[in-house]
Amino acid sequence: MAVDETTIDRLSATAYAFPRHEQTFPTLTAHEIERMRRFGERCSYQDGEALFETGKPGPGMFVVLSGSVSITQRDGLGHVAPIIDQGPGQFLAEIGQLSGRPALVDGHADGVVEALLLPPDRLRALLVAEADLGERIMRALILRRVSLIQGGAGGPVLIGPASVGNMASLQNFLARNGQPHHFLDPETDKDAADLVARYSPTRAELPLVVCPNGTVLRNPSETALAMALGMIGNSAHEKLYDVAVVGSGPAGLATAVYAASEGLSVAVFDSRAFGGQAGASMRIENYLGFPTGISGQALAGRAFNQAQKFGAEMLIPVSIKSLDCTKASGAFVLDTACGHTLRAKSVVVASGARYRRPEIYNLDAFEGRGVWYWASPIEARLCANQDVVLVGGGNSAGQAAVYLSAHARRVNMMIRGGGLGASMSRYLIERIEATPNIELMFNTEVIGLDGAETLQRVRWRSRLAPDEFTMDIRNLFLFVGADPATGWLEGCGVQVDRGGFVMTGVQTGEGARAVPLLETTVPGVFAVGDVRSGSVKRVGGAIGEGAQVVAALHGYLADAGSPTL
Repeated sequence: MAVDETTIDRLSATAYAFPRHEQTFPTLTAHEIERMRRFGERCSYQDGEALFETGKPGPGMFVVLSGSVSITQRDGLGHVAPIIDQGPGQFLAEIGQLSGRPALVDGHADGVVEALLLPPDRLRALLVAEADLGERIMRALILRRVSLIQGGAGGPVLIGPASVGNMASLQNFLARNGQPHHFLDPETDKDAADLVARYSPTRAELPLVVCPNGTVLRNPSETALAMALGMIGNSAHEKLYDVAVVGSGPAGLATAVYAASEGLSVAVFDSRAFGGQAGASMRIENYLGFPTGISGQALAGRAFNQAQKFGAEMLIPVSIKSLDCTKASGAFVLDTACGHTLRAKSVVVASGARYRRPEIYNLDAFEGRGVWYWASPIEARLCANQDVVLVGGGNSAGQAAVYLSAHARRVNMMIRGGGLGASMSRYLIERIEATPNIELMFNTEVIGLDGAETLQRVRWRSRLAPDEFTMDIRNLFLFVGADPATGWLEGCGVQVDRGGFVMTGVQTGEGARAVPLLETTVPGVFAVGDVRSGSVKRVGGAIGEGAQVVAALHGYLADAGSPTL
């Protein structure tokens, strides 16, 4: 049978957009569909009827039994573009449908369509019960999200100059949370220029963010943007969870995966993005099982998807303000910054640490405007072919310096001490020494920042002499350690050490029960990862503690549920 040129062009375009097409859009056999029937219900759709729509909560995964469904992408500017048509034996969903998140694309029936609908809970049950089939489906769901991210489909449009306001911070927030988005500069894009002319924002109101439903936000906070995109659900405060995990770094994610896979109901909270500080690392080379290294974002993303597969609810970004340990209502109560309260039978403190802010004159004026606490591709683009300053001498600083050296003209690495041997792994030291455009500046410190709307100059001095110097720098990276994020625990009885790290395994009374190694001074409250006093502050250690604490959780929950004799 002859194939016309239009069909050939379309097939070529599809192969280019989805290079792993067979894995991204597999066709199920009749036998596989039969195995799936017990997890779903049969539905019918008339020609043109919507199965799901961008920005609205997705009903789950559809398996097409007959007919064809047209998948298109749509943004808030009114642009609609075809993605792919799917027919009998193919399934419609991406990773967000594990938890019923808003759809990122539109799906409309092309003619009469018969389909099998698997709601999120039944989809998760399928992935666990049918291991081989579940593996194929899970891989496809992940690859589809990756394709959407690469194409910016289905997400918000950020409009404004690249260096304005919180543009870089919002881009980083969306990227860290695996949310598709794209950026338009009104100086080069007519649609963006027209929108700016229509809304006439002040400089302080940029960037404008256009949501898929057409809503326009003026320089929103990360939480406001998350709520507009439906990233945060509204039903969590109505439930009683077995475990509340505060923090979604490696320790928190490991806790979520192991606890949820063992049947516990789990809610995970984080104030910004999954992955914690490890998620901002461009390459982790000493983590077991990855001889060529893996980015922190990739490692955290896999764990994030894995936790959702087992049913953990990911509430990000939700910041916890305080913890009530009185258990007056029979459970721990967590107060959130957005005004809700949530209840859990047990709590795992995995809140890690917050980036330390050194005493530098004018620092707060330039955070997000030339001062960065991480180094991602977004910041790397901003400092292309420029001189940058990076402050710090630990492993995170070393990894960032090596990464930035591939983009910046020169990386001036300022270290307060006289060497790196005591604070950095040897393999990183050797790599830094072998990189010609990294200049090591020992016994130095940044003392002040100058500029107008964005950073323009850095003032620094030697710690061995009183002289001060200036350097024309538009991007400053700070990797000077972190302080434990434990302020939200004040007043609930959880004991911390002199540095503010949570103490665990402490016997607080004579003749009391044996205290598990990872339990705090409040029974039922546990601590894992960097926030815990005495932890090794490594990704592998954090993941190990996250797995280890689940046994203690089972023990505590079993004791709490046992009748008193």
